[in-house]
Amino acid sequence: MLKRSLGLGQATAINMIDMVGIGPFITLPMVIGMMNGPYFLYAWLVGALLSFMDAMVWSELGAAFPQAGGSYNFLKEAFGHKGAGKLMSFLFVWQTMIQAPLVIASAAIGFSTYLSYLLPLSWLGSKAVSGGLVLLIVILLYRKIETIGKISVLLWMGVIFTLVWIIAGGIQHGHFFEPILHMNDGLTLNYGFVAALGFGSVKTMYSYLGYYNVCHLGGEIKNPAKNIPRSMFLSIAGIAILYLAMNISVTSVIPWQEAKDSEFVISVFMQKLAGDTAATIVTCLILWVAFASVFSATLGYSRIPYAAAADGAFFKVFAKLHPEKQFPYVSLLFLGGIAFVFSLLFRLGDVISAILAMRILIQFIGQAIGLLILRRKRNPATFPYKMPLYPFPALLAIVLWMGIIISTGQKMVLMGIGVIVAGIAVYLLKSYKTGDWPFRKA
Repeated sequence: MLKRSLGLGQATAINMIDMVGIGPFITLPMVIGMMNGPYFLYAWLVGALLSFMDAMVWSELGAAFPQAGGSYNFLKEAFGHKGAGKLMSFLFVWQTMIQAPLVIASAAIGFSTYLSYLLPLSWLGSKAVSGGLVLLIVILLYRKIETIGKISVLLWMGVIFTLVWIIAGGIQHGHFFEPILHMNDGLTLNYGFVAALGFGSVKTMYSYLGYYNVCHLGGEIKNPAKNIPRSMFLSIAGIAILYLAMNISVTSVIPWQEAKDSEFVISVFMQKLAGDTAATIVTCLILWVAFASVFSATLGYSRIPYAAAADGAFFKVFAKLHPEKQFPYVSLLFLGGIAFVFSLLFRLGDVISAILAMRILIQFIGQAIGLLILRRKRNPATFPYKMPLYPFPALLAIVLWMGIIISTGQKMVLMGIGVIVAGIAVYLLKSYKTGDWPFRKA
């Protein structure tokens, strides 16, 4: 039985270090390049808006069903324990076994990429670093949850210090508000801008993902009815402010025309402000942040196969808890092993859009629709947290997620659909052999 040991502060720290990671540092120039103008800040605002709307969905579900596994339980509750909920929850675990290692691998690959600013790496050396980082994370997570909560707070402090230092550097430079004053220069509200905003928002959403990590750890959160929603909204508000301020700070020192082509934009930014030593230090801090992200993501995802297996819907071996330390060690080792392989096989640019394309239809849109269904079926008392202006936030989240998945591109959309189709085929084969839904006899 999992122990409820994580308070609001630790839950918020786990969310925030998962959200930041390497994402905002490597996507900052990508977003500017896609928007190709000073109005790139709008993509970060859209990402924050979607995160807040979607967090309301997660908050209602997380507060009502605070168990390990997050979306696995939410989809099962929404679509029915004995009916379509079996398929939806299975599909979530199915895609998680692919995309969760991709998320972990993307942070590890980003770590090795930024390390090359300090230490030029060959292709082989880069892969050795990314793979070694995944192995180190698994070793650190192989312990009690109370210890992990303390490690998370320590890593969070490094994340916040890094972002605050970058922001303070721009403020001290004296032109901090220039990017805001000129963010509408050349802006034309037409199809081209909307399309660019969609492409840019794909990258900003990659940087915001993780605000819901606390839901995967629902069975280990104290007072979950209050702490799960609070930790998500605190995380998003804090990170949105920090992301916007960081983008403004960087482009107040490095013109956006130059920043969009800089692979190590934060290091170059600090070098211009304070010299080579400061650039080296900030690069080391970014590596700290990337490390923290891999740590938090691996922790949260390791609880999903465990929850499904404990519920009898996945391979039983994943339900095993460590006999002494009481954590799902089989799930941790399996996902860590797949992430290790992915970190050796893929490039960073290949995985960012793939991560979103695979998750949106089942997890994000599926959950929002599921909440609408649950609200009609269940007693209002089931939901300790209720979103304001219901159902507008849930409906807006669905519309925005549809825009994001379309913006990932046709190839990624087809890949996401292909994963779902393959999962349906596997589920139907499994259900046919076991006589489960939809083949169960009356």
